Amino acid sequence: MNVVRTRGGLSVRVEPRAVLAVLLLVAAALTASVALIGTGDYPLSPAEVLRTLTGGGTPAQEFIVEDLRLPRVLVALLVGASLALAGAVFQSVSRNPLGSPDVLGLSQGSTVGALLVIVLFQGTPMAVAGGALAGGLASGVAIYLLAWQKGVHGNRFVLVGIAMTAILTSVIGYLLTQADLNDATRATVWMVGSLNGRDWSQVWPLLCAFAVLVPVVLGQGRGLRMLEMGDDTAYALGVRVERTRLVSLTAAVLLTAAATAAAGPIAFVALSAPQIARRLTRSSGPCLTAAACTGAALLVSADWAAQRLFGADQLPVGVLTGMLGGVYLLWLLYTERRAGRV
Repeated sequence: MNVVRTRGGLSVRVEPRAVLAVLLLVAAALTASVALIGTGDYPLSPAEVLRTLTGGGTPAQEFIVEDLRLPRVLVALLVGASLALAGAVFQSVSRNPLGSPDVLGLSQGSTVGALLVIVLFQGTPMAVAGGALAGGLASGVAIYLLAWQKGVHGNRFVLVGIAMTAILTSVIGYLLTQADLNDATRATVWMVGSLNGRDWSQVWPLLCAFAVLVPVVLGQGRGLRMLEMGDDTAYALGVRVERTRLVSLTAAVLLTAAATAAAGPIAFVALSAPQIARRLTRSSGPCLTAAACTGAALLVSADWAAQRLFGADQLPVGVLTGMLGGVYLLWLLYTERRAGRV
């Protein structure tokens, strides 16, 4: 770790390994993005993709890249980064590597909101996205209030979230039984989590939410780092504990809801990306920037792998992340058990 001092007397801590990890993750995400844009029924080489993105492609290539494939890649990058950043916040606040929107009921809340719109109102895709956003917010507020007892503490927060997940999963099952065949099929496809057919109408709202919420989360980075040492230590170091926790969780809930509204409930990115980022950087604290870059690289790479292995649009990316995430969760539980933490 190096400390850089500016002329104004400001000290900035720089961790060379973390900086290098972030740069490599950004390079990996961009490389996977170019590969994904070139993958499909009309394949393009990386050189053709880059030439088209810089304005040198044919009209057909410009249509394929800019209208069909680029929005999908941008949604993948934004959704992956949003979920990973939200997962880092939840894990830091709960001081538990299992704390993530998947485990704590946020994704299930968004799913319930979307299903209500599909089953009861046969809503448009935009209405479904709005329902997912509202459901995620409602479940986040409910979990926070139920976990509150002179503050929100990690173990209670996780337990309340797990209970909420069980309740919301039952609600999801009930809604599916009440839907007709067409609505149930549509709902099931949405619940898998997919980037198929994503266009600019999903990119812009997600990009706006990302641009507003990411600075809020990053601004709480020092406070989250102190919270991982315990509330008493954080108080002693001058951190306004409940304010930091509330602001961070609110931003994380909004990021999760926005990502789910754009692509459906993509499984396990929020759980695995922050832990991978910690291991890559070997730094203390939530590693917010590295986590976001890891999530973006993971989701784009998973979508590219799904298309290469099974053909274009044959396997929704949520299925692949779910399978890989399940294996990762088992490994995480095994390592935590060996360390005596679970």
